[in-house]
Amino acid sequence: MAGETGVAAEIRDMVDRETAAWDARDADALVELFHPDMVWPWPPGPQDHDPATWVMEWGRYDRTRWREGWQRLFDSHDLVSNRREIRKIVVSEEEDGAFAVVDIDTVWRDRETGRDFPWTGRTCKVYTRMDEGWRMIFQTGVLAYPPRDASRDEKGR
Repeated sequence: MAGETGVAAEIRDMVDRETAAWDARDADALVELFHPDMVWPWPPGPQDHDPATWVMEWGRYDRTRWREGWQRLFDSHDLVSNRREIRKIVVSEEEDGAFAVVDIDTVWRDRETGRDFPWTGRTCKVYTRMDEGWRMIFQTGVLAYPPRDASRDEKGR
């Protein structure tokens, strides 16, 4: 992905901006990235691939509610690590939609209990172009996948 230009570079920038917001524990910078119609379902755990088991913690994006929710996490947890690697960026032919597949390894530590709260696995971040720029409109919660079989092509054959 080195040397990306155009929309792919813009999407990489969106992922990088999100990573920087998590690193800085900056709830204001984080909520700037979201589309007004964003929803964010979460699997109960990284092995729960069946969407029938997923939960919808916060409903449709509400800037104040989401900002307060993320700020509660930032106020109660220390960020131990936050590694993210973009695996793939796909852009629509019309260049008005895109997604990024991102492997994350993030660990939060509860300040009261000392218990770790890991987010480890793969996400798919979906973006839409608006007049004011790109916004994330959907993301899957973090899911774990087995290592990819190198003998299979991109369509799984």
